[in-house]
Amino acid sequence: MIKAGIIGGAGYTAGELIRILLHHPEVEIDFVYSTSQPGKPVSGIHQDLVGETDLKFSGEINKKVDVVFLCLGHGNSVKFLEKNEFSSGTKIVDLSTDYRIAGKHDFVYGLPEFNKENLQKADFIANPGCFATAISLAILPLAKAGLLKDEVHVNAVTGATGAGTSLSATTHFTWRDNNFSSYKAFEHQHLNEIGQSVKNLQENELPVINFIPNRGDFSRGIHCTAYTKFSESLEEAQEIFSKIYNDAVFTHISEEAIHLKQVVNTNKALLRLQKFDDKLLITSVIDNLLKGASGQAVQNMNLMFGFEESAGLNLKANYF
Repeated sequence: MIKAGIIGGAGYTAGELIRILLHHPEVEIDFVYSTSQPGKPVSGIHQDLVGETDLKFSGEINKKVDVVFLCLGHGNSVKFLEKNEFSSGTKIVDLSTDYRIAGKHDFVYGLPEFNKENLQKADFIANPGCFATAISLAILPLAKAGLLKDEVHVNAVTGATGAGTSLSATTHFTWRDNNFSSYKAFEHQHLNEIGQSVKNLQENELPVINFIPNRGDFSRGIHCTAYTKFSESLEEAQEIFSKIYNDAVFTHISEEAIHLKQVVNTNKALLRLQKFDDKLLITSVIDNLLKGASGQAVQNMNLMFGFEESAGLNLKANYF
């Protein structure tokens, strides 16, 4: 049994982590750190946990825990680790953007389907972004085969939880309800990590990735469509994807139309391939808070400690 700490405990991703780890067979939650809620019951903020835990938010950290999850706003993980040092044996999983781009740090990019061996040896993991996960799973098999040769066009919609708990003009219910909008067209921050992954997999010139992110009027989930020119057949594309994901625990290819209710509240990613003339269309769906954040973070933790990759993550979709 290992001991885990959670930093930034009042946010959505922390709530999902707590929900998963409370039932993980190999993990005990040691502390949930929050500067805004110290001493208060965790279930007072994460109300789905009423009756499941007596944990209280802590204003202090235990530097000797086995693993720490950083559920902080972008830019704050670096600042936190500059001020707080953990033991040499503590492993870290960061859910922010701070360590995703390779540079002067020891964090390994945590997309298990393409980096499993390195993750099994890692001490520090940078968890991928939610859009980056959905898009990367859709296009990286082509990159690995050296067949991502032309521009990629991506349109993806995320639920309201993708914006976090902080209020803004576009997160209020009266704005979001019965509404739909795009934002950060062609310049979303997740493009950097997607481009990095493509570059690591194929030697030929990096194709332009045209990404339009959208806000949906639902709470959670990402629905992504990506298409690019592809001269090979649909059967060849299916063979490429099947070979990549044959041993993937959570990523599956469907021959039928896919939708969000199949993946919301699970750590699954579903993909569907279709061919239209000279274009290959890949549809990808995930839960932005689980496979796009906390579920994938636990999946990465499992790999780091040699646990079953699916441990604690046998979550069921609420289909109706």
